[in-house]
Amino acid sequence: QVQLVESGGGLVQAGGSLRLSCAASGSIFVINDMGWYRQAPGKQRELVAVITRGGSTNYVDSVKGRFTISRDNAKNTVYLQMNSLKPEDTGVYYCNALINRIDYWGQGTRVTVSS
Repeated sequence: QVQLVESGGGLVQAGGSLRLSCAASGSIFVINDMGWYRQAPGKQRELVAVITRGGSTNYVDSVKGRFTISRDNAKNTVYLQMNSLKPEDTGVYYCNALINRIDYWGQGTRVTVSS
């Protein structure tokens, strides 16, 4: 069984930083794309950033230049460094990964940015 466990959420003032981590564990043969999604109150879940196994990245326009996604393939872990946080970044952040050709989700970690 495969699990994704996120950590690093919390409460931060606007302009601050947080680093999210998501570690995959279990019977893992291969991890392809890994990404972060978020769901703000009253809104649909949206893709924030994604990284391929080879390290190519893509971001939603609203976080470009502020967020950085990275991964450590040896540790089966993906990170999201979030700088210059804004109140509109508030939401529950979910880790997603394609593991053994199956889509997995983490339980979510809450990020709250106060103005």
